[in-house]
Amino acid sequence: MHKIGFLLADGFQLLALSTPSVFEFANLVIGEPFYELETWSEAGGAVRSSAGVTVSSQPLSEHSRADTWLVGGVINPLEAPPTPAVVDFLKAASLNSRRIAGICTGAFVLGEAGLLDGKRVTTHWAHAEALKSRVPTALIESDRIFITDGAVWTSAGMTAGLDMALGIVEKDLGAEVARSVAHRLVMHHRRSGGQTQHSEMLALSPRSDRIQSALEYARKNLSRTLTVEDLASAVHLSPRQFSRLFREETGKSPAKAIEGLRLEAARLMIEQSRLSMDAIAREAGFRDRRHMREVFVRGFGVPPQALRQGRSSSRAA
Repeated sequence: MHKIGFLLADGFQLLALSTPSVFEFANLVIGEPFYELETWSEAGGAVRSSAGVTVSSQPLSEHSRADTWLVGGVINPLEAPPTPAVVDFLKAASLNSRRIAGICTGAFVLGEAGLLDGKRVTTHWAHAEALKSRVPTALIESDRIFITDGAVWTSAGMTAGLDMALGIVEKDLGAEVARSVAHRLVMHHRRSGGQTQHSEMLALSPRSDRIQSALEYARKNLSRTLTVEDLASAVHLSPRQFSRLFREETGKSPAKAIEGLRLEAARLMIEQSRLSMDAIAREAGFRDRRHMREVFVRGFGVPPQALRQGRSSSRAA
C-alpha cells in the first residue's frame, strides 16, 4: 500500500483535487488497492477552496506519514504564504517520505521549506518570475508541464497536476498501467509541448472571438508567410479594421505578435526535437536560420544554439 497525502490550505484551488482520480483509476487498472488517499491540513476539519467548496481533512502532526505528499496550490501564492507549521512539517516530511510534489503554485510552499534549492522546477507560467525571485537558487523551467528532480516533483498549471500524477503512476507501476489509466480518463499519456504554447496566446489575451480566431489561424500556419491581409481575410475583416482591432485588444501589432508565436514555436522545437536549425527556422516561419537567430537574441538574449546546448548539458547531468 502506497499512501498519498494531499496537503491543502484554506483557499486551495479546487482543481488540485482532480489528481486523486489518477490514483483511483490506477487501483482499478491493477485490480488491487495499491494507492491509499488521504487529505490533510494544518488544523484538520473542513478546508475551504477558493471556489467555496469545502473538503474534510485530518490534522497534521509529527506522526503524520505518507509515501508521497502532494501540496495543493492557491490562486495567488504571494498573498497566501504557508504557515511556519506547514513549512516545518514539510522539512521533516522530506526526510521520511518517498517524494514531495507541488501542484501548480504548490511549488511556492515547497520553496518556503527549502526543498527547491538547487532543483529543476516548474510552476504556472504566470508565477514563474515570482518563484524565481522567491527561490533564486532554484532552476526554474517555465515551459515544462511537470518536472522531476530527485524526490521533488513540480507541475505547471492545475491541470498539469494530472500529468504529474500520471507520471507518478508510471514511475510506481510502469508505462503500461499509466497508459491504461490515461485511456480510461481520456487524457494524453504524455502531453506534447510546453505551457508557452498557451502562455503566449494568453499573454496577448484578445477580448473578441475574431482576434482570438486570427491568432489561432496564425499559430496553425506559422510555416507560411502571414500578412495582415491573410489574417484579416481569415476572420472576414478589412485589413484596416483588423489592424485597428488587433492593436486595441492585444497592445501589439500583428507582425510583433506573430513574431512572438514563431519564437515560442521554434523554442519548443529546439528543446523537444532533433530537427536541424534550418528545418526549425522553416517550420516556425522565419526567413532563414540567420533571421531566427536575430529574433532569438532579441527575444531571449541568447542564440538558439545555446538552448539546445543547455538542454544537452541538462540531460548529461
